[in-house]
Amino acid sequence: ADGNKEKPKQKAKGEDDSRGVDPSVKKKQKIVKDKAKKKKKEKEVDVDSNSDEDKVIFKALLAEIIMKKRVIRGKIIKESWMEENGLTALMNLIKRQKWEKLFKKRELMHVAACKEFHKNLTVTVSKKKEVGRSSVRGVTIELDGMILAGILGIPRNNGICEYIKDVCEESTYCKPLEITKKFANDNLITVARRVKSTEMKLFQRLLHFIVMKNVILRFGKRDTTSFMDLTYVDHLLMRRLVNLPRVMLRHMAYVISVHYHELSYGDWLTLVFEAYKVPLLDKQGEETKSYDLFEETFLSMCQLKRK
Repeated sequence: ADGNKEKPKQKAKGEDDSRGVDPSVKKKQKIVKDKAKKKKKEKEVDVDSNSDEDKVIFKALLAEIIMKKRVIRGKIIKESWMEENGLTALMNLIKRQKWEKLFKKRELMHVAACKEFHKNLTVTVSKKKEVGRSSVRGVTIELDGMILAGILGIPRNNGICEYIKDVCEESTYCKPLEITKKFANDNLITVARRVKSTEMKLFQRLLHFIVMKNVILRFGKRDTTSFMDLTYVDHLLMRRLVNLPRVMLRHMAYVISVHYHELSYGDWLTLVFEAYKVPLLDKQGEETKSYDLFEETFLSMCQLKRK
C-alpha cells in the first residue's frame, strides 16, 4: 500500500546532494549571484552618488548653508591690560609667537563679504603648503601661508600646523595620553580621554581659551576641550612655534566642508579684503563689542566683576 512506502531519507546538514555538487562550489555560485543582484540594484539608481549632477547639487546646498552661517571674530588682547592685571607670563607666550600686534587689532567685520569669501573658497591642503582661492565682488583672492603672514603682519615660521580632526588621533605632535595626564593634572591616568576645563589650572584654561578664540577660532563653550586644542596649548606652553597662517587655512578648509562650524576670522579677513582692494560696500561693518575683549572673559572666568 501507498502508506507503507518508505519516505526518502533527508540529507544530513552539509551533505552533498545527489548530483554531487561540492559545497565550496555552491558558495562561489552564491557570491556570484549576490554580486549580480548588487549590480542590478546599482543600475536602478537614477543618479550615481559621484555624478556631476550630484556634485553640483551638493555644492549649491553647501553654499546655501554657508550663507546662513554666523561670522565670528577673535578676542582682542591688550598688552597693557594683561600686564596691569598680572598676566605678563601669558602675554609673553603670545609675544613669543609674535602675535601681539595682530591680537590687539580692532578691525571692522564685513559680514556679507566674509560669507561670499567662504562660499567661493576652495583650499588645497598638502604636507608642505595650503593654497586658498576665492573671489569677493569680482576680485580674485589667492592665499597661502606666506601671503597670509604678510597681510596679517606676522612672521613666517616652520612651526606646527597640524589639523587633527579625529577625537583621539595620535600623530607626531599629538600624544593623547600624555596630553590627558598633563592637563587633567593626574599622572595616574592610563587611558586618553577628553579633559574638562575644571581639571585644568587657571593659567592652562586661559591659554586654552586663547587657542579656541584666536587660533582655531570657533564659537563654543570654553569648558569644552579637544586633543587638537590642547596640543596647541602644550606647544604654546613649551614656547614652541605655531604656524598660524597655515592653521587658519586648514581650519577654513574644514569649516566650509561641514554644516555646524561658524565662519571664522571675520575681522582679520578685513585685512585680506583691503590688501586685495575688494570694494567693501558695507563700509561701516560690525564694530567690536565689550564681549570681544579678552579682559571680560578673564573676569568672568575668575568670577570677578568689573569695577
